[in-house]
Amino acid sequence: MDARAQIIKATALAMVLMLSGCVSWFDSGDKDPDIRLVRVELVQAKLLEQRFKLHFIVDNPNESTLTVRGLSYTVYLGTIKLTEGEREHWFSVEPNSQADFVIPVRTNLWPQVRPLVKLLETPDQPIPYRFEGTLETGLFYGYDVHVTRKGEIIPGDFIPE
Repeated sequence: MDARAQIIKATALAMVLMLSGCVSWFDSGDKDPDIRLVRVELVQAKLLEQRFKLHFIVDNPNESTLTVRGLSYTVYLGTIKLTEGEREHWFSVEPNSQADFVIPVRTNLWPQVRPLVKLLETPDQPIPYRFEGTLETGLFYGYDVHVTRKGEIIPGDFIPE
């Protein structure tokens, strides 16, 4: 075997070993954090603008601190898109704990007023909601956690505080 072939094989082996080491950088064995929409707070409702606060809880099930960089989200009430957007907000969640995360939202539901009124007609009838989001985590490199949650809310809960 000539020297050139040995150099190529040695280089290939070194690259494989380096890449296998790099995989361990990205696969730490940590569990994905969990994010839950726990409350939709109506702050102000005008004809052409409504302001809400979306209250989330981020759970960190791991033994290391979780760095959160932001959240991209879409929230539906029934089939009506309540809001969508992105919020860059850096915070940390301690190991095996949780943290609150609040996003202020402005929306215009005027184009969907008829279906919305129909949803709210019966104050004791639960309204299904769906939250779809991407939690952006990581300090030195990005790691996105995709989340979909479904649940129900009672229209009487939409009372301004």
